[in-house]
Amino acid sequence: METFAILADAATLADFAAARQQMAFTLGFHIILASIGIGLPAITLLAEWRALRTGDEVYAELARRWMKAAGVLFAVGAVSGTVLSFEMGTLWPGFMDTYGQVFGAAFAMEGIAFFIEAIFMGIYLYGWDRLPPRTHFLTGIPVVIAGLMSASFVVTVNAWMNNPRGFTLVDGEVTEVDPIAAMLNPNTPVQAAHLILASLMVCGFTVASVYAVALLRDHRRGRPLDPYHRRGFAIPFTLGAICAPLQVLVGDWAVRHVHEHQPIKFAAMEGIEHTGGGQPFKFAIFEIPGALSLMTTFDVNGVLRGLDSFPVGERPPAEVVRIGFELMIAIGVALLALAAWWALAWWRHRKGRRDLPYRPWFLRIAAPAGVAAMVAMEAGWTTTEVGRQPWIVYGVMRTEEAVNPSPGLRFGLYAVLAVYAVLTVATISVLRRMRRRPERAQERPRPREVEVVG
Repeated sequence: METFAILADAATLADFAAARQQMAFTLGFHIILASIGIGLPAITLLAEWRALRTGDEVYAELARRWMKAAGVLFAVGAVSGTVLSFEMGTLWPGFMDTYGQVFGAAFAMEGIAFFIEAIFMGIYLYGWDRLPPRTHFLTGIPVVIAGLMSASFVVTVNAWMNNPRGFTLVDGEVTEVDPIAAMLNPNTPVQAAHLILASLMVCGFTVASVYAVALLRDHRRGRPLDPYHRRGFAIPFTLGAICAPLQVLVGDWAVRHVHEHQPIKFAAMEGIEHTGGGQPFKFAIFEIPGALSLMTTFDVNGVLRGLDSFPVGERPPAEVVRIGFELMIAIGVALLALAAWWALAWWRHRKGRRDLPYRPWFLRIAAPAGVAAMVAMEAGWTTTEVGRQPWIVYGVMRTEEAVNPSPGLRFGLYAVLAVYAVLTVATISVLRRMRRRPERAQERPRPREVEVVG
């Protein structure tokens, strides 16, 4: 009832819940598309680079197919991103009215990066068989760079919400605004690195999953493995495998940063109920006495704050945060083990001892890796966003203070669910049609040969 008392008279708890659910759903939908949009151009350029180096037309065909899929997902991502932009103003006007001037520059710069990405993606797609090979390859580099920049600028806003800087509050009014300080808040480097690596992992493992299924189909039919499927699996899976150990290091950095700047979120993530020394490391049913204190403070008897040291009204939903954090960690460890398996197989392959592990039992484990990576990303975002509650701007503005007081917000949620259902079906239909009707190198005109470099 405390939350209801803070809400404006025209709002209801149902509308408040609907606003949060709508934002969570659209953000969760968009972040997967954005992740693939970051990674797919990168693996496309890797494939085209291999085509230029080796003259192998299979690599060129993979690059062509992947960038066409990236174009489709880019268009869908532009729609879902636009919806998110409108939701910021329509669902959370208190937040935008008060603090929009602080972080608005980051959104403006993200828009510039988005347009650069769109322009060069159009040039890259149109330039197939129209530009010299090296020139065409170079036109794809700005797509990758602009995608990374766009993601980074957006993340600065969320990082600022978790660690607000660059303004002064005087009687509830924002003064002395410094947009650069807001963007360069202490949370930005770690959160940007964590998101970019997660995005590359999601894209790499997801694309590889498609080809893992195709290779399993080749096994089931008893025919030789298609080189197109083998290379289509190897390039994105290698990208995901390289990012997996890096993400472990960045994840440790992120947890330590949360411990320093958001101790209540850290307590919820680690399941610390009571303040004290010698805190155990707990994961699911397992518990190691003193390990969490040792890992965090480098002292087995180090004191860590528990949830009981914070007012009840400022505590996040601890169980949701804890489950999301553990799920992310569990999947991350599993993907790291899979990456290590692939790295060992690659090393042995380079030594001439054994071929890469395209056997059915490996592919059956690799096939669901894409879905697992998506679940891990959603779990991580749940930990980040729910762990900040009840604040929309940590320690400064509560979420219920930012919501639109107008009634009927729940009807917007119903409309968004319907529209996104249609959008999802249409997107999957187009991608499946592209899969069923692949282009073959011998079927299309070849006004230029693939150039062999070096």
